[in-house]
Amino acid sequence: MVLALAGCGSPAEPREGSPESARTATEVRLPPRHTGFDYQIGGPYPPPPGVRIVSRDRTASPAPGLYNVCYLNAFQAQPDEDDSWPADLLLRDAHGKVVVDRDWHEALLDIGTPAKRARVAKRVGRWIDGCADKGFDAVEPDNYDSYTRSRGLLTADDATAFVRLLSRHAHARHLAVAQKNTVELAEERGRTGLDFAVAEECAEWDECGEYARAFDDRVLVVEYSDSGLREPLAHYGDRLSIVRRDMAVSTPGSAGYVREDHL
Repeated sequence: MVLALAGCGSPAEPREGSPESARTATEVRLPPRHTGFDYQIGGPYPPPPGVRIVSRDRTASPAPGLYNVCYLNAFQAQPDEDDSWPADLLLRDAHGKVVVDRDWHEALLDIGTPAKRARVAKRVGRWIDGCADKGFDAVEPDNYDSYTRSRGLLTADDATAFVRLLSRHAHARHLAVAQKNTVELAEERGRTGLDFAVAEECAEWDECGEYARAFDDRVLVVEYSDSGLREPLAHYGDRLSIVRRDMAVSTPGSAGYVREDHL
């Protein structure tokens, strides 16, 4: 499916109240609803039969003939990439200490001012360009919810303003943009420009229905347990694209590899 969207080639943050008509119209292809999906951000491998949508890390290549989503860590620094970011773009507390997502050992990026958002977006924009150049159909900017781990230093408004920059840049490169988790901001999609959702463990948190409503069933669900898989299959198995993976999203042949789908 092709949908006309508004986009802009520059990651610079627009002025508040700037007219939508000032943007350049572009087209993006949205993912199909209710189809085979595989989540391969831990490493690429040949998609199983029946899979039509694959999400892979930005360092990988897209799967030929499928709808490909390009994963990128847009709101936090990868554990081994802290030093590659300018020091002032890592979020710091009042004592100058870098604020870290303790679950994944990732430094949060400082998107707390328009100037810093523009600088981070310029760098992430190069990754988006790389996804487009490789032939991906969409991007999945992860850690949209990092403001909830910022100890009050970042806000939801900071997150939505930043993701709007990424959406504008991605749309200008003819890429759709996924909302990654963060159900509390799903209703903001009209102003953020997000096109579909990638929802992890939405069954466990009773969020699948909210994503389905906000994104008109264009939702890619990733569950990590048997119990987590059963609930969305029972209620949304004929509407959403659902897969169970192991938490490490490992590749076939790995000791912990798990993959189940509903088709």
